Amino acid sequence: MHIHVLSSGSEGNSALVRAGQLNVLVDAGLDRHSMELRLLAAGLGPQAIEHVLVTHGHLDHARSAGFVARRERATLHAAEAMLVHPWARRAKRCAALAIGRDSALTSQRDGPLCAHTDELRLRAVVIPHDCDPTVAFRFEHEGRVAVILTDMGRPDADVARELAGAHVLVLEFNYDPDLMRTSVYPASLQRRIAGDRGHLSNGQGARMLELLASENLHTLVLAHISKKTNRPEIALEVAHATLERLGIHGRVRVIAARQDAAMESLAV
Repeated sequence: MHIHVLSSGSEGNSALVRAGQLNVLVDAGLDRHSMELRLLAAGLGPQAIEHVLVTHGHLDHARSAGFVARRERATLHAAEAMLVHPWARRAKRCAALAIGRDSALTSQRDGPLCAHTDELRLRAVVIPHDCDPTVAFRFEHEGRVAVILTDMGRPDADVARELAGAHVLVLEFNYDPDLMRTSVYPASLQRRIAGDRGHLSNGQGARMLELLASENLHTLVLAHISKKTNRPEIALEVAHATLERLGIHGRVRVIAARQDAAMESLAV
């Protein structure tokens, strides 16, 4: 299994999960043209994606999801309440996410490259955010685990237990409280972001990292880093200090995801 973060930040989020020949897109928050460019940069040919998953209905995650699903002849998966949104209705095939229990994604296409071993196990876990429901995803393929967790208002031990065992963890480090206080954001927006249904600060991201880290973890991706209320170097410093405190700093690679370009593809 591989995970490829295509875009991360308030202007649009998207990641590609590959299990053998099975390609699954998680969120499509960029505009259509930008999504096409990022998918091309990932080396995907036409109709390579078979499933499009959406974490929640905010446009920086869902903007182009229906369009991509329709173009790729893929199935769009979202919480049932989200399937009535205009962005979802663009897809020809939709399915309600099985939230809180394990399910499986498999190839919908016939051919010599579509093997049973390409089954991708999936768990969607509800997290606190001001768009109900918002979910995090835990993927498992051939014993390897990847977790994508962003847009979460507060650390939660129960959520961490459901997402346990990640080899690669994509985790929100959204804002720095000091930079937030001196930012151009109005007080109302600051309260929303910092609230229990907003986003994780660097410190809160560190707390979730403490809850999620295990002997499996080898790569940590810092995601949804705000351009206006955070800096990658601050988030990286907090993450490295947390890993050092946990005694696993030397064996975990830490990368800050970018808004303006896709990351490298990461082996899980």
